[in-house]
Amino acid sequence: MNTDANTNGFLLKVDDLKTYFPVRKGLMRRTVGYLKAVDGVSLAVKPATSFGLVGESGCGKTTAARSILRLIPVTSGKIIFDNIDILAANSARMRDIRASITLVFQDPFGSLNPRMTVANIVGEPLKIHKKITGSELAEQVRLILSKVGLSADAINRYPHEFSGGQRQRIGIARALILKPKLVICDEPVSALDVSIQSQILNLLKDLQQEFSLTYLFIAHDLAVVQFTCDIVAVMYMGKIVEQAPVNELYNNPLHPYTVALMAAIPKISVSPQTSTHRLKGEIPSIFNPPPGCPFNPRCQFAGENCFSQNPPLVPVAGNNEHLIACWHIKK
Repeated sequence: MNTDANTNGFLLKVDDLKTYFPVRKGLMRRTVGYLKAVDGVSLAVKPATSFGLVGESGCGKTTAARSILRLIPVTSGKIIFDNIDILAANSARMRDIRASITLVFQDPFGSLNPRMTVANIVGEPLKIHKKITGSELAEQVRLILSKVGLSADAINRYPHEFSGGQRQRIGIARALILKPKLVICDEPVSALDVSIQSQILNLLKDLQQEFSLTYLFIAHDLAVVQFTCDIVAVMYMGKIVEQAPVNELYNNPLHPYTVALMAAIPKISVSPQTSTHRLKGEIPSIFNPPPGCPFNPRCQFAGENCFSQNPPLVPVAGNNEHLIACWHIKK
């Protein structure tokens, strides 16, 4: 099912994606409102690049990724992957699509079946999608295990016999066994020891270079995204509030929320420093968001427009690659 949409060389293009969950109350379970987990997200990812989605827990970044894979129902919007309209695809077509979009999960232990050997865990996608079995299957599993830094004797062992970092390597091998075009990395190092995180990040970068992989990288750690991604989008309460190439975003953050996140990154200094950009208050209820800009209760620059109108995501003056949703910044 090809689409006539113009993707302009992007592997993945998402336009105005909305994923709302109904809130029901009473004996009749009537819908009294909607939880707007993803509320108008648009993004475009070029082949062989890494696109980062960052933000606090609950901002909607994981829901956006699961919506792209249609693992949860989408309320509205358009998702074009490799010139295919995902939301219009039937179940048979989605089966093929899911062979080209794979996931690396956050929890390297909970995402692996403890009753299955590494051979079965990593080889299962090949059995399902490619109908490969026997010696050919075992050979492909050994090959991909070597690519992620695991020895051939791992093939008959179980997940509990490995460390956290090794288990994540198994998860990465499972994600790559089908040679996907897009890999969604959902907080792939946040559950690992700091000493192991850099090894896994370097592995992901090496694999991207070797296989020309495209990553949609979800994280809350800004330092991780800075190391991994080419483009970074900052999410807040279901919306993208700022997006820019990684160096531009880290050298010139403009949205007050992004500035506060950058200020929260630990820095080594010989003298004590006091940040003037600390976030105040708590994230508002996503079920009952404030009118206007969702960040206005925590923003020191909030003005009249901020409390009445939701700012659109538009380019800043003189830089079409740097997008921002803020009334405070001159466009």
